[in-house]
Amino acid sequence: MKPNAIIVHPADNVAIALEDIGQGEDVRTGEEVLFRTISSIAYSHKVLLEDVATGQDVIKYGEIIGQAAEDLKQGEWVHTHNLTIKGE
Repeated sequence: MKPNAIIVHPADNVAIALEDIGQGEDVRTGEEVLFRTISSIAYSHKVLLEDVATGQDVIKYGEIIGQAAEDLKQGEWVHTHNLTIKGE
């Protein structure tokens, strides 16, 4: 099976969806299944690779893009509804 997500940088704790991925579907960055989603992930949106506690950094492209606004679980969609930016 072809990959449906990509991890851009080794430090990232999110992957980017290469296509729409439905809730409960497998996330693959290669031939191997990493985990299943717990929410739907739209094309080009972020899916969490590991659990992240409230206030912990969310990393994309090797850079901190914000902090978890609540406890987040592996396979969850990461977007403005559950991410905060320091100083905002």
